[in-house]
Amino acid sequence: MFFASCKVVLIAFNKPFRVLSQFTSDGSPNRTLAEFGFPKGVYPIGRLDADSEGLLLLSDEAELNERLLHPQRGHARVYWVQVENIPSPESLRQLERGVLTQGRKTLPCRASLLQPQPDVPPRVPPIRERKSIPTAWIALELVEGKNRQVRRMTAAIGNPTLRLIRVRIGRLELGQLPAGTWKELAGCERELALAKPERY
Repeated sequence: MFFASCKVVLIAFNKPFRVLSQFTSDGSPNRTLAEFGFPKGVYPIGRLDADSEGLLLLSDEAELNERLLHPQRGHARVYWVQVENIPSPESLRQLERGVLTQGRKTLPCRASLLQPQPDVPPRVPPIRERKSIPTAWIALELVEGKNRQVRRMTAAIGNPTLRLIRVRIGRLELGQLPAGTWKELAGCERELALAKPERY
């Protein structure tokens, strides 16, 4: 008996603000993934908090969770983070070395001030702004993803997070995919998401 090979579905989604990384409601006013017309049988690989935005992968293959998200795999994720005030070079080095959050030290990462500052679409609703306090965008490249880790990391150096966008998973970039839309990955894009990462 011959069986047809089943292709693993892999989807890139630009998750908007106030959308849960799940298909069922948690009782909050946040929207769910059920509103965006995904194929049956897919579920999110990892998660983004409801108040975070950007690249979220969905698949019907359970093994991708381990392949893409375990810290030992070194599969990097890149975040653009808008923070209060402008972090000093030493603060960025502190992030790279690891900071203490919830009783544990974060793994080494890459951190840099984005120059020029990125031109990103406005958030709805907009972030809180205080005219007396400047803001800056930084890039963080992590190989781990504990709950609300990025926000805790920036708070630890005295720069609270105002807006958080995941722009890359592995070598796959969010690019110009509009917020609230998704596409099935094939060919080169699929390989970028699943490719074995370079040594971190």
